[in-house]
Amino acid sequence: MKDFFYAIQDLFVNVLFAPLDALADLELENWFLANAFSWIFILIGMGFFVYWMLQLKSFNDNNEEDKSISSHSFL
Repeated sequence: MKDFFYAIQDLFVNVLFAPLDALADLELENWFLANAFSWIFILIGMGFFVYWMLQLKSFNDNNEEDKSISSHSFL
């Protein structure tokens, strides 16, 4: 049973975390390149946020939202 847990440890430490170790080593050489993935995810998130706000504005402009105080049946 002990070998099973050592196999799981070996899988995570030597295989699955290898890209993260490479990014950690890259950060010492070039900070901007090491954080490129973070910047890409931030830009994707900002794009989705803008899309979401435009969709909310379109529903608000069409008066499709029920804005009454008791809009839910449990109120």
